[in-house]
Amino acid sequence: MSSGSEAPTSGEYIQHHLQNLTFGQHADGSWGIAHGAAEAAEMGFWAFHVDTLVWSLILGFSFFFMFRSVAKKASSGVPSHFQAIIESIIEFVDTSVKDSFHGTSRLIAPLALTLFVWIFFMNLMDLIPVDWLPFVASSAGVPYQKVVPTTDVNATMGMAIAVFVLIIFYSIRAKGMKGFMAELVFNPLNPKQLGMPKVVWPLVMAFNFMLEIVSLLAKPVSLGLRLFGNMYAGELIFILIALIFTAGSGFVGAGLSSLFGEHIPAWFWILATATVFTTLWMNLKGKLSTKKTLWFLLAELFLVGGLAFVGGQLMHFGWAVFHILIITLQAFIFMMLSIVYLSMAQTHH
Repeated sequence: MSSGSEAPTSGEYIQHHLQNLTFGQHADGSWGIAHGAAEAAEMGFWAFHVDTLVWSLILGFSFFFMFRSVAKKASSGVPSHFQAIIESIIEFVDTSVKDSFHGTSRLIAPLALTLFVWIFFMNLMDLIPVDWLPFVASSAGVPYQKVVPTTDVNATMGMAIAVFVLIIFYSIRAKGMKGFMAELVFNPLNPKQLGMPKVVWPLVMAFNFMLEIVSLLAKPVSLGLRLFGNMYAGELIFILIALIFTAGSGFVGAGLSSLFGEHIPAWFWILATATVFTTLWMNLKGKLSTKKTLWFLLAELFLVGGLAFVGGQLMHFGWAVFHILIITLQAFIFMMLSIVYLSMAQTHH
């Protein structure tokens, strides 16, 4: 962000929202929070992305306690709507595991459920307007706050490497160390079966080893980078849309917020949010028709932020509706590929 009281440029705004809250060792040997991308880069490999770690843990524990609560309250009677949703998710994941994993393991189904729901929760954070939580964090003195863990390649590759370790473990458990190594050097070209002279076996085995290693390492890379790339692109689009919110000037372009200049007081946004929620509440209670509610909401958005704010909100809503599909699909793909890779690890070639 720009220093002083000047408003940030578009580039500074985007860079600020894409910067993680990084903790590590400074060049002078002291430990602390990085103030900018340059300081974060100087901290090197052993720097920690605090926001990624904190939000991952919060969402992981939310998943755990939510499902545990439903499991404890489950009964044979008529389930609640929430219990029915949880049971549908569990049944969906269980069916996916049975159809894709050809083996027996007590770990795969819980692992698949954890991956799907945890990644879905992390992806879902992308639907929160990009300025809300960073604004709260900056008000508390926290300079950066990137709230979508899956837009951090460290998080996605961390999960991918964990799955990769399980792939190696299941492969060695099913085939033994000798069988695992034999697959690396005797596939896809088996010199013995092809009747090759033994003098060329080392060359063929070295060729096979290079192919199999590339194939093996491609699995965690495909898992981690696919999820990161899709979610990072989605987050970037939300940030670009957010720039439209402040693109106007004057009353028509920026509404009543133009009266305050660059520093809009918190009470203004609280009052604006309360007005919008009051309109929605009156519609929910049947005191306002849907048509009148839509007109009131458009008028309120225009008064708050002008045409730029209305346009930004409409674009945010449109992209969010489409992004829900991406959020769910990416969680599903990560889960399914993990199941398939683990199933392949137990198969003898």
